Amino acid sequence: MAIEGGLENVGETKLAKRLTEAEKQRLKYFHEPGEGDVMGHYDARYFRDVVSDEERTETQLHMIRAYLSWFRENNLDTWIAHGTLLGWWWNGQRLPWDWDLDTQVSGATLAYMGEKYNQTRHTYTSADGQSGEYLLDVNPMIIERERGNGMNVIDARWISVRNGLFIDITGLSETHPDTNPGEWVCKNYHRYQTSDLYPMRETMFEGVIAKVPYSYDKILVEEYAEKALVVTQFQGHQWNAQEKLWQKTAWQIEQDRKQDERRKQDAVVRKLEEEEELKKKEEERAEEELTNLMRAA
Repeated sequence: MAIEGGLENVGETKLAKRLTEAEKQRLKYFHEPGEGDVMGHYDARYFRDVVSDEERTETQLHMIRAYLSWFRENNLDTWIAHGTLLGWWWNGQRLPWDWDLDTQVSGATLAYMGEKYNQTRHTYTSADGQSGEYLLDVNPMIIERERGNGMNVIDARWISVRNGLFIDITGLSETHPDTNPGEWVCKNYHRYQTSDLYPMRETMFEGVIAKVPYSYDKILVEEYAEKALVVTQFQGHQWNAQEKLWQKTAWQIEQDRKQDERRKQDAVVRKLEEEEELKKKEEERAEEELTNLMRAA
């Protein structure tokens, strides 16, 4: 749930606009099956279909637990960021409407990940026996720490091979230590001072140990404005202060029910179309075999 902050580099923006769609796709490392909040948050390699709300919740829960646990076990520094950090601020959990999770690492950690752990797979089993497998995929364009053409602002991903949902990982680098010492920047124009980030605070997120930036409140207000810390109804959810949970409104529950029905109907239509296509190919193959037999006779 990251949003762009700061001022864009006009030259870079014009360059990106001049690129054709084919050129953008060729330059882009990570690919999604589509765009928008839903289709833009799956890795195309592992996408099969849009998952249910329940599967998304379950996947994200175990995915972030696996990610944070693995980084801690391997002494790799990482912390939660953007919408994931906002979810932590409210109740130490992910925002239930968020389609992806966001973390950050230092540029040095990012380079080490690329050198030692790129394209590695990791398995995880929760206390209740739920298992998952994840691919740590590091973008080869991590060597470029400026935004460039804007096609590779995501530096790495922790991807569920089960359904393609992922955690976006972005690196922070001190790109201009000569003119802006102590300013750490990602490729999406988020800027932080060293004192905003360090020393990191150790906390809990979704039941496992996690880290958050030292000035997390300042960072959240700068990125989302103060209303993000006080508004109690958002994206079809209402904040329950007594239970400290974001709960779906009746309207959202009904919308989800309708969406599930449409998804089921679409699945039936796709299956019928696939069966019809298969039947057509079998008939064509049988006709071709008969033609060949008649010619041979």
